[in-house]
Amino acid sequence: MTIELGQGTGPLRGLKVVEIAGIGPGPHACMILADLGADVIRIERPGGQALAGGETMLLNRGRPSVALNLKDPAAAQVVLELVKDADVLVEGMRPGVCERLGIGPADCHAVNPKLVYGRMTGWGQEGPLAQAAGHDMNYIAITGALFGLGQDKSRPHFPTNLVGDFGGGSTYLVIGILAALLEAKVSGQGQVVDAAIVDGTAHLNAMTNAFAASGGYREERAANLLDGGVPFYDIYETSDGKHMSVGALEAQFFDALVTLLGVKDTCPGQADLDRYDEMRQIFTDTFKSRTQAEWIELFEGTDACVAGIVPISEAVRHPHLVARETFVERHGMMQPQPAPRFSRTTPSITTPPSKAAGEHTREALEAWGIADVDGLLERGIAVQA
Repeated sequence: MTIELGQGTGPLRGLKVVEIAGIGPGPHACMILADLGADVIRIERPGGQALAGGETMLLNRGRPSVALNLKDPAAAQVVLELVKDADVLVEGMRPGVCERLGIGPADCHAVNPKLVYGRMTGWGQEGPLAQAAGHDMNYIAITGALFGLGQDKSRPHFPTNLVGDFGGGSTYLVIGILAALLEAKVSGQGQVVDAAIVDGTAHLNAMTNAFAASGGYREERAANLLDGGVPFYDIYETSDGKHMSVGALEAQFFDALVTLLGVKDTCPGQADLDRYDEMRQIFTDTFKSRTQAEWIELFEGTDACVAGIVPISEAVRHPHLVARETFVERHGMMQPQPAPRFSRTTPSITTPPSKAAGEHTREALEAWGIADVDGLLERGIAVQA
């Protein structure tokens, strides 16, 4: 394909980002940047790596794939050439690896002092665990976040890798990059953004810290306001084995809930803590009396704060999400639209994920102004898939 810079439509159009490919939160952060209009060039190892690629890996959409043998010092020089004219570099290596490859912060700032250097790790750049391997559930485990997840008193339950990798990881990396870019416009200097999943997850969990500080938090599952400890903020099974989410926290929403359930005259009051077991049983029995579809028809659009819990195959067809075009079909795949939305500079999905690492090596390097691409390919410094 032909690669031209500046084709993005979002508010980051014109921003240039060099991505040193990793897995999980790093690619997700670069997908966000690309969705919002940035020109991102993805540098991968020849042959790619496990869990990192393929034509259905949506985290890699919107940017070309270049394969460089970073173990060759000449490849590091290619990266530094790219960095000279870039605004941001993103990497997700273990601490010290990029320095050993010759593309660490000092190397990059020597050729571009204004560069924002984003680092995505689980444990952070320093600390006793900095060099240890880990994954999402390990990072959220030590922050106190995993302990409270789920409504099973006997054990925690982890929500795939949403809380750590993407909630505390890529989201905070993007926030940090954008903040550093704003600061660089004033100071004229770039800086390193150390985005550690442990830090982001702890920050994401600030409200739980606030509850604990107030004395209104019990350090156990299904015992607090937002973890299923109260019957009006919980999940209930329907007659067809599906489930409804109930979040009627405020008094007026609770009133709407019990009214629509038809139990207003028999249900204990919302503040009647001693009768919560009775209330929960009433809700359990009542929701079990109808199918999920029947409850959705009754509750949807009301102020009872009740919604059906559906799998992603049904979520893409939900009338509200269809009306907002939250999910769209692009390149033969149903996928989420860029978020958030903007009134003028509307983001768009550009190119599909690459089929293989290095699919766009020649075109992308040439578009970014790298000289003698043929020579790089001939010497094995760069690889065209």
